[in-house]
Amino acid sequence: MDFKDQILQLASRVEKMLPKLQTEEATKNALIMPFIQVLGYDVFNPFEVNPEFVADIGIKKGEKVDYAIMQDGAPTILIECKHHLEKLDLHNSQLFRYFHTTKAKFGLLTNGLIYRFYTDLEEKNKMDSIPFFEFNINEIKDAEIVELKKFHKSYFDVENITNTASDLKYLNELKNILNKEMIQPSENFVTFFTRQVYTGVLTAKIKEQFTPLVKRSFSILISDAINERLKSALNQEKQIEVAENILIESTNPSDTSNGVVTTEEELESFYIVKSLLRQNIATSRITFRDAQSYFAILLDDNNRKTICRLYLGASKKYFVILDDAKKEIKNEIGSVDEIYNYSDALLDVIQRLEKK
Repeated sequence: MDFKDQILQLASRVEKMLPKLQTEEATKNALIMPFIQVLGYDVFNPFEVNPEFVADIGIKKGEKVDYAIMQDGAPTILIECKHHLEKLDLHNSQLFRYFHTTKAKFGLLTNGLIYRFYTDLEEKNKMDSIPFFEFNINEIKDAEIVELKKFHKSYFDVENITNTASDLKYLNELKNILNKEMIQPSENFVTFFTRQVYTGVLTAKIKEQFTPLVKRSFSILISDAINERLKSALNQEKQIEVAENILIESTNPSDTSNGVVTTEEELESFYIVKSLLRQNIATSRITFRDAQSYFAILLDDNNRKTICRLYLGASKKYFVILDDAKKEIKNEIGSVDEIYNYSDALLDVIQRLEKK
C-alpha cells in the first residue's frame, strides 16, 4: 500500500471514531499516533518519536511538548496535540514558546483533524505565526498529499522542505485572499479590475455597479474552466472506449473468424466468477469478451466495467484485477480453481463499478 492509500485509509476511519474520543489522550492515541506511523516513524521507539519531550523555557522548567520526531539524536519536528473539538488558533503560542528553545526546524500543531506545519521563514529560530502548510485530513487533496509525503521518514530532507516552504506559504495565503475576494470583492479589488475596462471617472456609483460584475466574472471564469475539464475528460473516455472496442473482439465463443477461440478453461473461469458474484449481482449482468491476448469478464457487457481478466497460458496463468487507473494487478494462479481465493477482491471491484 503506497503513501497516498495509507493516508486515505486513515482519513476514512477518522469520522467514525470521533464520537468515542472524549479526551485529548484519546485523540492522540486514535488519530495522531496513527498519523505519525503513516509518516513512517515508529511511535514506540523514543529514538524516533520521543513522547513528552522536555522543552524548558527560561526559568520555567519541565515544559513538555507532546511528541518530538528525532533525527540524529536531536528533535527535528515538534508536535503539539489538542482534542479534536478544540480550535487550534488558541494554541499556536504554546508551540511558539517551545520552538525557539530546541533545535527543531518544524512545528506541527494538530487536533487530529487539522494539521498545521510551521517553520522559521521570517526570522531564524523564531517560529512564524502563520503555518506554511495546512490541511484537513477529512478533505485532503492530492496536491496536499504530495507535500505531506516530504515529511515521510523515507523522504524527509530539511533543506528540500525549507526551500519550498516559502512558496507554499505565500501560495496558500494568496489563494485564501483570492477566495475571499471572489466571495465578497473589496473596494480595492473592484477598483483594480474596473480600471482595466472602464475609462471614465471611478465614482462610488460606478464602483457599486462593477462590484457584482467582478464577482460574476470570476464565477463564470471558474464555471467555464470546470466545463472545459469535463469535456476533455469525456473525450478521453470516449477515445479509450473506442480503443478498447478495437482491441477486444466479439464475445461469441463460436466466432473464430478473427483467430480467437474461447477455451473450456476460459469458460470455466467465467462460470466460477458468476458463481462467486451471484448473491451480490444479477448473473445476467456478467458477460465476457475473448481477445487474442486475454479473456475479459465484464459488467453490463461494458469494456469500461472490467470485473477481471484471465491470462491462461500453457506455462503460466494470471488472474488480473484493474485498479482505479486501469492498471493491471496480476496474481499468478496454478489453475482456474484458485479464482475462488479472490472472492473478496471480486466483490470490491463490483462495489467500485456500481459506485461509478
